[in-house]
Amino acid sequence: MTFLPSTRLLWLVFAVVILAIPAGPMPGLMPVCFAALAIVALLALADLALSLRSVRMPVVSAPEVVRFSKDRPGAIPVRFLNETGRAMELRFALGLPKVFAAKDNELWVRLPAGADKSRAQIEWACTPSRRGRFSNAALACCEAGSRLGLWRLRARARLECELRVYPNLFSERRQLAAVFLDRGQFGAKLQRTVGRGREFEKLREYLPGDGFDEIHWKATAKRGHPVTKVFQAERTQEIYVVIDMSRLSGRLVTHEGVTQTVLERYLTSALVLFLAAQRQGDRFGVIAYDDRVRVSLRAGNGAAHYAACREALHTLQPGGVTPDMAEVARHIRLRQRQRALLFFLTDLGDPVLAEDFARHAPLLARQHLMLVSQLRGPGVEPLFASRRADGRGDLYARLAGHMRWEETQALIRALKQVNITAAVIDDEAFVANLVTQYLQVKRRQLL
Repeated sequence: MTFLPSTRLLWLVFAVVILAIPAGPMPGLMPVCFAALAIVALLALADLALSLRSVRMPVVSAPEVVRFSKDRPGAIPVRFLNETGRAMELRFALGLPKVFAAKDNELWVRLPAGADKSRAQIEWACTPSRRGRFSNAALACCEAGSRLGLWRLRARARLECELRVYPNLFSERRQLAAVFLDRGQFGAKLQRTVGRGREFEKLREYLPGDGFDEIHWKATAKRGHPVTKVFQAERTQEIYVVIDMSRLSGRLVTHEGVTQTVLERYLTSALVLFLAAQRQGDRFGVIAYDDRVRVSLRAGNGAAHYAACREALHTLQPGGVTPDMAEVARHIRLRQRQRALLFFLTDLGDPVLAEDFARHAPLLARQHLMLVSQLRGPGVEPLFASRRADGRGDLYARLAGHMRWEETQALIRALKQVNITAAVIDDEAFVANLVTQYLQVKRRQLL
């Protein structure tokens, strides 16, 4: 505990100094000045000694884990326990990392007297600007007055509180409101499911028009008349989002006026896609890689599994290494035996990385259904897709963007030949496009 003079003590010292001014021309007042100064000093020392022995700061605590969403206001519950039982007024401030912007610099907390009223709680409002996990980053600073109010006593304590900042999913609510809106049965429109499904349901008698591939030959031989197999559409499938967190994922993009990395968009898209899969009853998992596989969670379902995926993703940061597609393909082939839908979120703008991806991806496409999505880079578009060029420099920039667009289209055509669907999507429609692709796969029974 530290201490410093209060405003009251400074005013008393100032009054003694003012009293000492006439003592120059009138030496008879000098003993009075020294007596007043001695009284103030004794009062200050006595107040300090008494306060250091009797005044005890309350015990400040916070929950072990406090969760936030990036760029969304939140609050940290701070609890105070006054063990003395006497009324106390505190001046309180909470020190946080620079990424947390606090609403108030300080707050006043009043603890009433009485053993049953010695508890208090406040909400420290703040807004984080960066995703991640911050352990023991909160510093509680308390200041209380002494018995006579001549001193201010201060104490600091590190709170055992972990702050977790998750990706902000609220930025996509406008585009995905129609997808997640629960209307019940009102206004529902039935859509025919393309395909007959592959999951066996039951056996029935043969009917005219049934195909020969639908006949159950063992049951036919046993019963002496044709028996047909009936299939149903698969309701529970496995969805994996494979996230590239290598050096190209650190490229900056602007979404709704907020500048963030490409990896930030990938993580937001993955969590929204998990919500859509949960509503459809599918199992979902996640894989994140750079030069090796960093995160790998088996497919599951339910709120607990979604929370586990969110905890695994919210601390990921872009790396400075080149991705190793061979390691990812090896990992998936060894761990995932069942056919699944793989969403690859990556950047294939580098020709070397695109060539490496096109060499190893067909091994996975033989067993799994692969969808590759990447954000459109700045200026990557056909030459005459927008307004006219302004000057020679703008024309050369347009030509460079057109060449990159041609390379991307050539890669998309090459991947399509090996049953891999690739797409270059604008940033504004990236998340909505992924959910639309997933729902189309479900409707057409492609998996």
